[in-house]
Amino acid sequence: MRKILFLTGTRADFGKIKSLIQVLESHNDFEVFVFVTGMHLQQEYGYTLLEIERCAFSNVYTFENHTHETTMDLTLAKTIEGLSAYVKECQPDMIVIHGDRVEALAGAIVGSLNNILVAHIEGGEVSGTIDELIRHSTSKMSHIHFVSNQQAKNRLIQMGELSESIFIIGSPDVDIMFSDNLPELINVKEYYEISFENYAIVMFHPVTTEAKFMQEYAENFVESLLEDSHNYVVIFPNNDLGSNAILKAYEKLKGNSRFRIFPSLRFEYFLTLLKNAQFIIGNSSAGVREAPYYGLPVLNIGTRQQNRVLDAEIINADYSKENILKALKSIDSYKKTSSKTDFGIGNSAELFLESLEKNDIWKLNHQKQFRDI
Repeated sequence: MRKILFLTGTRADFGKIKSLIQVLESHNDFEVFVFVTGMHLQQEYGYTLLEIERCAFSNVYTFENHTHETTMDLTLAKTIEGLSAYVKECQPDMIVIHGDRVEALAGAIVGSLNNILVAHIEGGEVSGTIDELIRHSTSKMSHIHFVSNQQAKNRLIQMGELSESIFIIGSPDVDIMFSDNLPELINVKEYYEISFENYAIVMFHPVTTEAKFMQEYAENFVESLLEDSHNYVVIFPNNDLGSNAILKAYEKLKGNSRFRIFPSLRFEYFLTLLKNAQFIIGNSSAGVREAPYYGLPVLNIGTRQQNRVLDAEIINADYSKENILKALKSIDSYKKTSSKTDFGIGNSAELFLESLEKNDIWKLNHQKQFRDI
C-alpha cells in the first residue's frame, strides 16, 4: 500500500486537491494523509479546518505555521519544521502539493531533501507577482508534475523538466464545479443569510510585490464599490503581506445593506454563488479560472493575474477609482456566455488515479535530472 501525503494551507488549494484526496481515500491501494496548516487554522479567516473535517478523511494532522510577524519567509521556515517532523512519523511514499504558496514550497523542500517523491499540481503556469517565483521554484524541487494543459507542460519542459514526469490532468477543481453535488442556490443563500436576488462576488487579494501601495489600492477599491449600486458578497483576502490593509478598508462596508462580508465560504457553496452571480470583481484566480467555466463576466483589477490565461469576457482595470468605476458602469452590458476554457473537462481525479496506479510513475528517478532543449 502506497502512502500519499497531501499538504493544504488555504481554502483555495484545498478546493483544487479535494477531489484528488477523495479518489485515493476510497481506493484500497493507497493510504492517505492530510497535513493541514496555514489559513485553515486562523479564526480571522474562517477557521476552514472545519471544511476539511466535514470530509471525514482518515488521517488529518494540523500544524500552526502562523507567526506574529506574518512574513512569508518565517512562515516557510516554520512549515518546513512542522512538516519535516510529520513525514518522519507517517513516512509517505509521495507528498502532493499545489500551486504557488509558501506551504507548497515547504512541501517540495521537505520531500526532496528527505528522498520522498514530490508531486506538484498546476505547475508551469504564470502570473504577475511573487507567486510565480514560488510556483517555478516549487516545480524545480518536485519530481512529478500534474498540470492543467499542454501549455503548462511546455513551460516545464522549457525549464528542463522531463516530459515523462509531466501528466496533463486539467484543473482538479473543475471536477467539483460540474459535479452533481453542488448545493442549490436557495439553500446557500439561506445558510449564509444572503437576501439579495442579484449580487456580484468580491475577492481582492494583496500583491506582495506592491505591499507598500496596498492601503491606497484597497481604499480606492472599497470607495468604488460604495459608489456603485450592485449588491456584493465579499470574501476576505488571503493572508499574504498587505492583507491587513484590505481588511481595514473593508471596515467601511460593514453595516451597508448592499454588502454581505465573509471570512471564508465552503468551497461547494462558493461555487454555487459564483455560478449564479452577475459578475466577479477583484484579482482572484477564481476570476480567470473558475468564472470563465461558468461564462461569468469578470472585472479584473491590477497586476495580480498579469500574464495568466485571460478569457475574452474579462475586463481589466488598473487600481484607480476612476477606472474601476468606469468598468463597473459597463459590466452589466457583458452577459453570461458559453464557457471557453483549457483546463480540463472535470475528470482530473480519474486521470490522477490512473497515473498513480501505473508502476512507471514510481520508477521515476528521485535524483532530479535536467533535460536540455
